[in-house]
Amino acid sequence: DKPAPEKASPATHPALERLKKLAGTWVEADKDGKPTNKVVSVIQVTAGGSAVLETIFPGQPQEMLSVYHQDGDDLVMTHYCVLGNQPRMKADPMTPKNQLHFQFAGGTNLDPAKDMHMHEGTLTFIDDDHIEFSGVAWVNGKPMEDHCGTMKLVRQK
Repeated sequence: DKPAPEKASPATHPALERLKKLAGTWVEADKDGKPTNKVVSVIQVTAGGSAVLETIFPGQPQEMLSVYHQDGDDLVMTHYCVLGNQPRMKADPMTPKNQLHFQFAGGTNLDPAKDMHMHEGTLTFIDDDHIEFSGVAWVNGKPMEDHCGTMKLVRQK
């Protein structure tokens, strides 16, 4: 008897590799695009390189986590929100090359038809040291006008 062939692991998603390159501390940019002292995001590669962990607003009362990983051929993210829910999002493969756009794909501890939750987000890669994140929260099954925003971030040196 021959041993069963080992199942080949899928190739790493190129967008996950790009996220890994963001490892480090990111601060808010001022109106001129210069770094401030306000730490907004700490990104680290974890789980043997199979996941990227983002701590948003570290050490603050509104601290949250997002975990990015590959699921088959898809790049997915679970956002552990200060609201106590965990929306899951999937990256849209048709996003422009300099962006990752995540769209709601389910979640736990939330009813998307009524509960407030993060429903989509877009990460734009400006250059190696500048990124921009735009998020859209939903409540009652539709986007919240006052919870749509953009954060411009600079890598802390």
